[in-house]
Amino acid sequence: MYKFIIRPLLFNFDPEKVHHFTFSFLRFVHKIPFVSGIIRSCYVIEDKRLEREVFGLKFKNPVGLAAGFDKDAKLYKELSDFGFGFIEIGTLTPKPQDGNPKKRLFRLKEDNGIINRMGFNNGGVFEAVKRLKKNKNVLIGGNIGKNKTTPNEDAITDYKICFEALYEVVDYFVVNVSSPNTPNLRALQDKEPLTNLLRDLQHSNFKKQNPKPILLKIAPDLTDEQLLDIIDIVKDTKIGGVIATNTTISRNNLQSVDKQEVGGLSGKPLTKRATEVIRFLSEKSNKAFPIIGVGGIHSAEDALEKINAGASLVQLYTGFIYEGPQLIKSINKKLLS
Repeated sequence: MYKFIIRPLLFNFDPEKVHHFTFSFLRFVHKIPFVSGIIRSCYVIEDKRLEREVFGLKFKNPVGLAAGFDKDAKLYKELSDFGFGFIEIGTLTPKPQDGNPKKRLFRLKEDNGIINRMGFNNGGVFEAVKRLKKNKNVLIGGNIGKNKTTPNEDAITDYKICFEALYEVVDYFVVNVSSPNTPNLRALQDKEPLTNLLRDLQHSNFKKQNPKPILLKIAPDLTDEQLLDIIDIVKDTKIGGVIATNTTISRNNLQSVDKQEVGGLSGKPLTKRATEVIRFLSEKSNKAFPIIGVGGIHSAEDALEKINAGASLVQLYTGFIYEGPQLIKSINKKLLS
């Protein structure tokens, strides 16, 4: 029903407007008695064999929603009803910001992809915290970044503000230095500034009575040498793991008319490279740390490829938009087969 009726209808309209419409619609229907239970009965699979314990946390199943979909933690409860084992909110910044000028979101239908140059548009970390305080049983990751106006030399302060604000209301953290849509942000992936940033966050983390896992989200465009640096950095800073990967700036072999739009590309064109990065990190580190695999998962087979390459968990974003909520269920069923 989704792929043949709902998706063709929604894809006739501007993608960012559709996103906001979908949020409003889901929020509305969930206020109707019994709707939440009906949706859960259609999509949620409860089975002990799907449970995963990763970086000290217990996940009901290994399929999560990637950051960028519910930036402001407005719909995490409703989205969890579709069967996700965890929801990652953000990227959040200390101060609210509008992001980049519109139009900034483009469907590449012929390629099953999306290009976005959103630019960390969000209402600020403190507004999200208010919503997350109402959370009861959804496992939440907090993806954090810096404001566009904050220079890189002061970036640590922004990340620490977000870390402290979210500490009581999220289960793990994700340091996002790999978005291509904030000027100079990716320069923070270089070994020295990244090591300093993660060390500083870990210093704050270890002061807590119950330190929480801090993960690093990396770009798929890193060279093998840079990926080896990432392995060294994870070992040196003792962070919880890596999310591989963010969107790519590559535009190889695309067919869609909007293929040259500036921004990060996600979806099917990223499938192969994201899996390559996961496999490289897993093999070269001798499976020294957990990896969350994300990038181009449009089928249960795509998810299994990521897991077989070394991912402990997977996340969906563009595949969720193109394939619908049935994708989550099909992955979990495949894992049980």
